[in-house]
Amino acid sequence: MKTISLSIAIVFILSTTWSCAQDNPYNNADFKIEDVRVTHNADLSLTVCEIDVNGKAAHTTPIKAGQLDGAPVLGYVFPTSLKPTDVGFNQTNGIVALALTSHPDFDDTPLWDENNDKIYDNDGIVWHPHWVVLHEDKRVAGGLSVKQFKKADKTVVLPPTNPGMPMYMDSPGYAVVANANTIKVIVPDYRINNQINFNYDGVTAFMKVNTSNDNLPMLGVYDVFSVASGDLSLPYKVKK
Repeated sequence: MKTISLSIAIVFILSTTWSCAQDNPYNNADFKIEDVRVTHNADLSLTVCEIDVNGKAAHTTPIKAGQLDGAPVLGYVFPTSLKPTDVGFNQTNGIVALALTSHPDFDDTPLWDENNDKIYDNDGIVWHPHWVVLHEDKRVAGGLSVKQFKKADKTVVLPPTNPGMPMYMDSPGYAVVANANTIKVIVPDYRINNQINFNYDGVTAFMKVNTSNDNLPMLGVYDVFSVASGDLSLPYKVKK
């Protein structure tokens, strides 16, 4: 119920955000969603999440800011009805989303070498996945941020693959593949508690990192470019 209520609240936020996104230099055909699909492959015990865009998927990447504070992040995002506990977090309010991101100023996947150069901290620009818990945040124009917590909070549970930041974020290392107008991510079923009956949506967005202003989130959504459903109502169901 709380997830549904949050989605409804965000509908109203998105109605004003889209007008702002029109002026964002990253708001181009590469982030205009044409279709979104999540398909379960029972033979391989895999779930494949895909977004089709009008342009070339994953072609546009952020321009480097040169520092962590204010670093730009672009994302193809799958908001879901999964529970935080399904992906290794403790139970907490918010929307569990699988975000495929690119950000050249930092690397938050310390266990994975996405560009296969034997250096593990230099490939943030390579499109890669994160599980995050999103919540409503009126401090940023996009109306959403990744949920944070105090480092001393002993009730917080993160997957062992988390990047070590005080946010509900994981770096699961799933394969991300972009080809022509489609970007997809391949998720082993056991990594989502074998859940194959969840609802989802598709979103493209611009985010920024904040490390200097206590009145802003550490990772906030500043522009929403496109929403598959039009209203973030998570209407789509996994195809089997």
